[in-house]
Amino acid sequence: MTEVQVPAARAVLSGNLTIPENAMALVLFAHGSGSSRHSPRNQFVARTLNRAGLGTLLFDLLTPEEEAVDVHTREHRFNINLLAERLVHATKWARQQKETCDLAIGYFGSSTGAAAALVAAAELPQDVGTVVSRGGRPDLAGDALPKVQASTFLIVGGNDDIVIELNAMARDQMRCEVRVEIIPGATHLFEEPGALEQVANLASDWFLLHLTRK
Repeated sequence: MTEVQVPAARAVLSGNLTIPENAMALVLFAHGSGSSRHSPRNQFVARTLNRAGLGTLLFDLLTPEEEAVDVHTREHRFNINLLAERLVHATKWARQQKETCDLAIGYFGSSTGAAAALVAAAELPQDVGTVVSRGGRPDLAGDALPKVQASTFLIVGGNDDIVIELNAMARDQMRCEVRVEIIPGATHLFEEPGALEQVANLASDWFLLHLTRK
């Protein structure tokens, strides 16, 4: 793992880049509300992807100053356009780095980060091959949904009733390949035994299928 600094307009975002030997693809993580690159759930998923030979970039969507404000106001965590803009900058950064410039790119988004991932994917159709959402709010991507060309995999907990409905609504607005997978008995954070493992394995298989095929 390498600590990196990702320039994003006037901001500089801290990230952790891991590139396994002979990696063929890179997955950028867009974390959820009030989270960071230190999210234990995203780190768990990233390790599973790394073992499958996929590179990962976990990075903070907000600067420390923005996070300090957001703790009190929550004004940034639901600013999907800002979060998507940061993801676009990170994608362009990865395209310029020697060790990642030739890798196929996918996004893994959770909670509000899933909406940001879909908005960014709609903006970068030539760069982003696929999007995976974990307990995401794709509905918050709004008008971007029908513009997404990247194949999309929406993973939702079976006991996360409202989010299941919101994912179904988003799916119905999309025109690309979309699959919804419901993990029986899982709640929003997939804290139940084995639930997050299922998410990680499903995501890994999806990325390998959609980012490494010739």
